[in-house]
Amino acid sequence: MSISPTIPLDADGTHHGFLKLPHSRDDSAWGSVMVPITVVKNGDGPTALLTGANHGDEYEGPIALQELALTLKPADITGRVIILPMMNTPAFAAGTRCSPIDGANMNRSFPGRADGTVTQKLCHFIATELGPLADIVLDFHSGGSTLDFLPFAAAHVLNDKTQEAACMAAMQAFNAPYSARMLEIDNVGMFDTEVEKQGKVFVTTELGGAGTSTAKTVSIARKGIRNLLIHAGIMTGELQIAPSVQLDMPDDTCFVFSQHAGLIEYLVDLGDPVAKGEPVARIWPADRTGVAPVECLAQRSGILTARHIPGLIKLGDFISLIATEVPA
Repeated sequence: MSISPTIPLDADGTHHGFLKLPHSRDDSAWGSVMVPITVVKNGDGPTALLTGANHGDEYEGPIALQELALTLKPADITGRVIILPMMNTPAFAAGTRCSPIDGANMNRSFPGRADGTVTQKLCHFIATELGPLADIVLDFHSGGSTLDFLPFAAAHVLNDKTQEAACMAAMQAFNAPYSARMLEIDNVGMFDTEVEKQGKVFVTTELGGAGTSTAKTVSIARKGIRNLLIHAGIMTGELQIAPSVQLDMPDDTCFVFSQHAGLIEYLVDLGDPVAKGEPVARIWPADRTGVAPVECLAQRSGILTARHIPGLIKLGDFISLIATEVPA
């Protein structure tokens, strides 16, 4: 195994260290990629694996998990909490979605390879060494620098309905302002898919985006972590529960993609209702005047749940996600 933890993963107490991956490069022939990790353990009990910065330009998870790593005490828990605030450390350091070392998208690289690129090696270690230790996994996401989302927690539609029910219950316990039942259109190589194949309870999030964080979205992350640890039986206390709008994303009609390039004008804002066939946005030419914009139409009725961020859009770019609100 080319990756070695600098701390024990199974010893009681609080341990801060790194996952050390040797990486020879032009400016450091015997260098290493050092991925920060904290393990807090107190006796026997469930294990939670909490991860942030799967994509390096998403910040709510790293902020909330850095705070947790600093403040969580063994006496606060029964069991173990494994914290990777910056799971994709090379991408996080660069502020990019994908790793600047090998260009790989970590969330399309699982289960990885022990003899692969840096990203593949990291994925392989997480999949084979950390994932099997966990009973419950929380992987924080937001929209990064190119998307913005309504703040939601999500669980996936799974073939194993017992596992699906456990994931949905954990999602509801996280208690984001929105809770989404998701059917992934393309789940190959995702961290989600890997840990779900291992039979774990898995919750993910989309907590905003636009290349930054807000006080509101970070507070959602903090509360969600505490609620999830209580739900898992690792921490004691009462869940902090507020109303959560239930969303469903059942198929690819939820998505609108651009068939043109230009200047995008949104006609609705996040959280606004949209009817099937109505324009969500229109795209103006960016290189000439006197030409009418092209309308981008919703393929289903629902609420605008995610949108593109930069004002200029390219052919093939994501425009909108429209989810259906369902009774709680």
